[in-house]
Amino acid sequence: MADHEHVLGHEAIHNRLGAKISELILGGQDGLVNVLGIVLGVAAATMSTKIVIISGLAATFAESISMGAVAYTSTKAAKEYYLSLRRQELQEIKKTPVQEKKEVRDIYWHKGFRGKFLNRIVNKITSSRRLWLDTMLAEELKVFPEKYHNPLGSGVVVGLASIFGSLVPLLPFFFLPVFISVWVSLAVCTLALFIVGAVKAKITVGTWWKSGVELACIGMAAAIVSYAIGMFLGVTI
Repeated sequence: MADHEHVLGHEAIHNRLGAKISELILGGQDGLVNVLGIVLGVAAATMSTKIVIISGLAATFAESISMGAVAYTSTKAAKEYYLSLRRQELQEIKKTPVQEKKEVRDIYWHKGFRGKFLNRIVNKITSSRRLWLDTMLAEELKVFPEKYHNPLGSGVVVGLASIFGSLVPLLPFFFLPVFISVWVSLAVCTLALFIVGAVKAKITVGTWWKSGVELACIGMAAAIVSYAIGMFLGVTI
């Protein structure tokens, strides 16, 4: 039965890694798309490198702080919800152990285990209250603390990823004329979004190239709309 504990430990590591990668993708993608739209809109309206850079940097840090704060508060709320479920499940194990033991048996019976081997699994899991509790939370309630074990860490990861993603569309404006920077920024961001979409599909589910194209199209749509608004306002105001 050490194998079962090993599986739970492996799943914990996998869930924690997956959560961090998701946070990196979330922050980077959001920062990139939002700031891309802002800098292209401002560039079309003003054709001023200085104004584009100022507005881009302001949006970068405002966006990143906001994203980090949202990640922190949402992860903290999820952690509190998990802890409440854990307390509730622990009370059920204490008050109705026979019923809870039957639930463990039912879980592994539906997984295909039978006879003496099923009895060994149930006896091993229920011999340790911690293992019993962790098993019920993972197998019955489908909640995994590794996804939100560190709210502050999640906020920092998402915030930093958002800063990095936000700087991608802004960098060309530091080195190139505005008109050229617009096209370089659009090309680089489209490629970056395609890569992010492909990586996301590899980590989760889906066809990598479809996910990449989908995310790239979202970024291009945001850029086109923002550029059009900037052009319109630049002419009419």
